[in-house]
Amino acid sequence: MLYSTIGHYSLILGLGVSLLIVFSSVKNFQNSKTVGINILSFTFLQFFFVVVSFFSLIISFVLSDFSNETVFNNSHTTKPFFYKVAGTWGNHEGSLLLWLLVLTLFIFIFILKTKNQPTKYKLLTLIFQQIIIIGFFLFLIETSNPFNYLFPSPDEGLGLNPILQDPALAIHPPILYLGYVGSSIIFSSALAATSLNLVSRKWASHIKKWILISWFFLTLGILLGSIWAYYELGWGGFWFWDPVENVSLMPWLALTTLLHCILVLERKSILSSWVIILSIATFTLSMCGTFLVRSGILNSVHTFANDPERGLFILIFLFILIFLSLFVFFFFHKNEQKVSHRFFWLSKETSILINNWFMMYFLSVVLIGTVYPIFLDVITSKKISVGPPFYNKLLVPFLIPFLLMMAVGPRLKWIKSQLEGKIYLITLLIISILLAYLILKNFKKNILINTVLVSSAFYLFFISSRDFFSDKLKNISQNIAHFGFSLFILSILFNNIFSSEIITNLKVGETFENSETKIVFESLNQKQEANYKSIIANFNIQNSNGDIDKFSPELRIYNQPIIVTSEADIQTSLMKDKFIVINLVQNQKFFNVRYQEKPFMLWIWLSVMLIAIGGLSSLLKRRL
Repeated sequence: MLYSTIGHYSLILGLGVSLLIVFSSVKNFQNSKTVGINILSFTFLQFFFVVVSFFSLIISFVLSDFSNETVFNNSHTTKPFFYKVAGTWGNHEGSLLLWLLVLTLFIFIFILKTKNQPTKYKLLTLIFQQIIIIGFFLFLIETSNPFNYLFPSPDEGLGLNPILQDPALAIHPPILYLGYVGSSIIFSSALAATSLNLVSRKWASHIKKWILISWFFLTLGILLGSIWAYYELGWGGFWFWDPVENVSLMPWLALTTLLHCILVLERKSILSSWVIILSIATFTLSMCGTFLVRSGILNSVHTFANDPERGLFILIFLFILIFLSLFVFFFFHKNEQKVSHRFFWLSKETSILINNWFMMYFLSVVLIGTVYPIFLDVITSKKISVGPPFYNKLLVPFLIPFLLMMAVGPRLKWIKSQLEGKIYLITLLIISILLAYLILKNFKKNILINTVLVSSAFYLFFISSRDFFSDKLKNISQNIAHFGFSLFILSILFNNIFSSEIITNLKVGETFENSETKIVFESLNQKQEANYKSIIANFNIQNSNGDIDKFSPELRIYNQPIIVTSEADIQTSLMKDKFIVINLVQNQKFFNVRYQEKPFMLWIWLSVMLIAIGGLSSLLKRRL
């Protein structure tokens, strides 16, 4: 109870400091030529109080203090120590407190490290950021207090959802939140620069650092979440188009678009309006994702809450932020750069703009696919799910010109370019088409669209590879990211085209066999762990070459709460993953067995790492 009290009052003190920061910033806005030491001290003090609150919650989890309602609902005495700590943010209240921790950390770093920028700009950015922070303080204290008391104190807790008891839980949410919260700095900075008419090449160079920070962590966070879902949830793929996956993808698409637009603003002083809109949209989409996950209106395996009151609070707060941002944009934004710039159809900025249109289309498709079932349910009470067929039908055709433009665009010059002397572009295109045809000529399904799509991917891959290995240190960040993306697309295509799956029901001792694969269900074993009992199914799987692999997927029956989960057994090689997962069916007389062979899974993970490394290398060239 002591630590809960400390944590609760630290939140209240942090809220008080936020109000002092706003008051002091407004008071000094007109007269101060520098950001006073009191402002910097206040931002550090605010961060300190949130740190105290956060560590108070961690200690409460570690000590199994069930007088704390959050600990009672999300922990138990038999839970391993590691998951007691990580489980601090594996729930609604704790995750929001982590959000607030990162918010206060980032604004402190922003004020501390931002130099050579006008004082009014820094103070106004601080004010806008504090509006967001105050909103989260109020959200936590009023509707999602992590320090509510239970009296009398229970002897045992309800436990953490077993699917969250995984090492990835310790790193996936914090890294993802670093990406989300980084977009809040971009949002606040964009509103401040717009209000003061400071949207310029200098500002673009400054805010690009924060765009890269947010983009890097969001990319890495999505990657870790995808890997976790792959091996823990038994989906058998890198992406399931789950709504919670989608709400992280949407701000990433907006942020990626913004990252390319900021390059144009930094070099040519154009597209300032588009940059501001994207800055607003990125954080708005992050907040929309927060609303969807925490309102309970999404049907997902890893939503945190089902509380209309909480959802209503976030919705109102979101509307306030949208109204504020639109007011600032329409009433204060001016095209201060009186530059007459003609867009030639063959130029780097034109190619960036065209790819921006494609990215916005992809974003729109994901947004519609995510929210349409919600609106349909509200209006007609009909419940539908939107899965891969919807996204494939709408995204794949537009992916082809997108890849071609992405391949050619970086080779163009600013303002006006020519393609004379670049015969290798035509040569590589012909090679790409021939190679795709040779690989897919015996593949019967959708041969035309697959050939064109793979040709486009090969084209981007070959050109990106040429740049990656020939340009040495010139544009190294761009080359790494683009090479990684080309490898990512190519790996996804081969994964989708050449994957195979067998689904069957088997008893112990039974065998399934087709022309390619023989599955033998050999035996069952059991083992007892501290917080769960495991049923282990042993399989021998023989392929057409006669090679035999042994697999041992599990069913885990957790003690607290009593939940049965499936643990896939995955054998990873350089070129292919072999994936098997089981479930009990028919009054527990049979096991449902799903066996998949997934080509290039390892390359998908490695390619996303390359994309993130490209962003990181660009960031390391710059100083905050």
